[in-house]
Amino acid sequence: MSFLSSSARVLLGATMVFAGVTHLTSQREEFQAQVPEWVPVDDDLVVLGSGVVEIGLGAGLALLPKKKRLFGGLLAAFFVAIFPGNIGQYVEGTDAFGLDTDRKRLVRLFFQPVLVLWALWAGGLVGRKRD
Repeated sequence: MSFLSSSARVLLGATMVFAGVTHLTSQREEFQAQVPEWVPVDDDLVVLGSGVVEIGLGAGLALLPKKKRLFGGLLAAFFVAIFPGNIGQYVEGTDAFGLDTDRKRLVRLFFQPVLVLWALWAGGLVGRKRD
C-alpha cells in the first residue's frame, strides 16, 4: 500500500467522520435544507441517519485498512445514493452551505463523481493494482 493511497484513504475517511459529526451537531439545519421536498421521510431523521452512516463508513475506511475494499465500495454507493439530493437542491433552488446560486449548485453536481471515484480508489477497487 503506497503512502499516497493510504493518505487518500485516511483523509477521505476522516472527512466523512467530520461531515457526519456536523450532521448531528453544528450544521444540522443546513443539511436539513438539502433534503429534497420529495423525500417522504422527516428531514431531521434523514440528516441524523445519513450522519451516522457517514461516521460509520468514514471510520471504517480510515481505521480498518484490511476492510478498505468493503468500506470504499460502500462509501461509493453512499455517494451515488445521496446524489439525487444534490440534484434536488439544484432543481429546487435551495440555498445551503454557501450554494446560493443555480451556478454554484450546478458546479457542485460535478464533484459527486469525483467523490465516487475517490472512494473506489481509496478502497483499492479501481485505478491501481490491488494490495
